[in-house]
Amino acid sequence: MKVKLPDGGIKEYSGAVTPGQIAKEISESLYRNAVGAVVNDQLWDFERPIDFDCELRIIKLSDPEAVEIYRHTMSHIMAQAVIRIYGTDKVKLGIGPTIENGFYYDFDIEGAKITEEDLPKIEEEMKNIIKEDLKIERFEMGKDEAIEFMKNRGQNYKVELIEGIPDEKVTFYRQGEFIDLCRGPHLPSTGKVKHFKLLSISGAYWKGSEKNPMLQRIYGTAFAKKEELDSYLKMLEEAKKRDHRKLGPQLDLFFINTEVAAGMPIFLPYGMAVLGELMTLSRELHKKYGYKEVGTPLIMHEKLWRQSGHWEHYKDNMYFTEKEEITYAVKPMNCPGHILIYNNKPVSYRELPIRLFEFGRVHRYERGGVLHGLLRVRTFTQDDAHVFCREDQMVDEVSNIVRFINELYGIFGFSYRATLSTMPEDHMGEKATWDKATEALRDALEKMGVPYEVAEGEGAFYGPKIDFHVRDILGREWQCATVQMDFQMPERFELVYKDSDGSERRPVMIHRALYGSIERFFGILIEHFAGAFPTWLAPVQAVVLPVSEKYVDYAREVAVKIDEEKIRVELDDRNETLGYRIRENQMKKVPYMIIVGEKEKGLSQISIRTREGKDIQGVRVEEFLSKLKEEITTRSIKSTIE
Repeated sequence: MKVKLPDGGIKEYSGAVTPGQIAKEISESLYRNAVGAVVNDQLWDFERPIDFDCELRIIKLSDPEAVEIYRHTMSHIMAQAVIRIYGTDKVKLGIGPTIENGFYYDFDIEGAKITEEDLPKIEEEMKNIIKEDLKIERFEMGKDEAIEFMKNRGQNYKVELIEGIPDEKVTFYRQGEFIDLCRGPHLPSTGKVKHFKLLSISGAYWKGSEKNPMLQRIYGTAFAKKEELDSYLKMLEEAKKRDHRKLGPQLDLFFINTEVAAGMPIFLPYGMAVLGELMTLSRELHKKYGYKEVGTPLIMHEKLWRQSGHWEHYKDNMYFTEKEEITYAVKPMNCPGHILIYNNKPVSYRELPIRLFEFGRVHRYERGGVLHGLLRVRTFTQDDAHVFCREDQMVDEVSNIVRFINELYGIFGFSYRATLSTMPEDHMGEKATWDKATEALRDALEKMGVPYEVAEGEGAFYGPKIDFHVRDILGREWQCATVQMDFQMPERFELVYKDSDGSERRPVMIHRALYGSIERFFGILIEHFAGAFPTWLAPVQAVVLPVSEKYVDYAREVAVKIDEEKIRVELDDRNETLGYRIRENQMKKVPYMIIVGEKEKGLSQISIRTREGKDIQGVRVEEFLSKLKEEITTRSIKSTIE
């Protein structure tokens, strides 16, 4: 057996060997600091034998790959702690995977409901398990034996999981008295990582189905270094302050009435002002990039959705209504409506590409447990567009969309990460057309110099796609724009164009949305800016504050002048102290507070207080308006008035 070592050398072994043994041969330091290995690009337990030719890389705690291993191990340590506290006969284990930035485990605990107040005692028991430095051992059983083993332990959820495993061998891990079904890998022992925190508790249906029991899910996180954990926890605290579900109602932007319209936000005048600005920006850029705005019905006959494939692939997420014994669907997508527009008249090759866009309101059923403010809703508006083009135009059209995305996101100061998602198991059409579509997306990304990752099997059911994940000021990522290449819909709807030789050919259809959902993008912006929107987006861009009632008339004159310049301004002449009114408007995140009193009135000037607390004295109204209009017109994300 030949093993290619981390230094590039190749060593022969006469029998099975573990990464731990090889690490010890290389150096004691490497052995002490190692937590696992990568064997032929697969994560591997440190003490799991290798008996085949391979390339080996040792993983230290500080390496990126170590995160998956030590967080997965931490989920097992948490499960062991829960069993110790609540009793082996009371706790039934669900699943305990790693997730982005952490891990969780699902529990069914007889007679006990875990609360936030219980987390410290679970953490304390986890610390005990870490101190015990229990060796973690991997072992296998035959499938039938594994089922019997878990039945005897009363772990019915694990039995169900094993029954669904196609392999004849099933993998388990043991640490002390705790044994769990798991593919691994794990740390060599429980003492290898110490920096963790349990974060929250929620309910979760077994296997995500409302028909199954509700389990108790505990979320946690872990890091290799204490300073990394501290930094992450600090970010979470900041995220709580920025939570759009709190800031939205607090700033009179929106609210959700869960009794009558769960998952369906109600926007207030201030919120509509922000949405209006987002839509204005979108319309300007769509015109620049060659799109024509259209509008399509909200409710359409079921036969359209059968033809599109949504009936077969998406029916569970749709809403329906019936009149005169005819079933109609409330649209979950805008694409079939745009197809009707394309098919409304004959199309020549000279007219391609045709770029159609609309602010399309769609409705999709989401389970109550996953609804989340503006980020996961049941009704939303997409800046949705569809491009119908020839095959030779595909790469250029996707490149044009990427340029559009770069300009749009640049206005908000967002960077992004791109992922290319390929053909899923549940798909329409032949592999050959999927390959052609995927290659066009790949070529466009490379032509535009956009780095990307491949997400195998995560495309839409009708075509591969590129997803764009924007990064906010806290470093969090949000999936927003998507670009999908589709050969299937044109086939299903028999779309054609007349080519230069008079023959009929199929166009290609590109689906794309750049905000994604305007509501979701709005929620992201609330958290990104902590409600303190750039002036061009702010619901109230300036507020005029008279020092006392003697100066209300002059304050009104100033407010009228500002209003005449199409700037969103309010007059705050309430019978409250000036300090109180300033504090309230700062809390409302108004960019500029204009203060007028005896001195300002006498000199026909104003004084300015920014929401950051900066004072600017003795400014002419015209000078202020000139700078303010420039700040708004250029859509600056920073204050330019000093």
